[in-house]
Amino acid sequence: MNLTISGHHLEVTPALREYVLTKLDRITRHFDQVVDINVLLSVEKLKEKERRQKAEVTLHVKGKDIFVENCHEDLYAAIDQLMDKLDRQVCRHKDKLQDHHHVAAKRIDATL
Repeated sequence: MNLTISGHHLEVTPALREYVLTKLDRITRHFDQVVDINVLLSVEKLKEKERRQKAEVTLHVKGKDIFVENCHEDLYAAIDQLMDKLDRQVCRHKDKLQDHHHVAAKRIDATL
């Protein structure tokens, strides 16, 4: 798994890097077929003070790319909400990959 954490108008401190890594553990625990993760943390120069901190993740899994972004006034809160969104999307993708079709009982008896 390739992991890239970068900042735009922001220096990625070791504390931020560690926080993102601990949050990403939850994602990799649910779904272990992750190929590549790109995390971009940025500070936007917006007039609205409450939406300045932005976190984005592009997650490349086998067969699909998942992109999630979130804005908040606190970067740590933005990362928390971002990981919640990403977790839901990864679980939904994993659910789609699993085969939920079962052979009907009538068909099993007919073949015997």
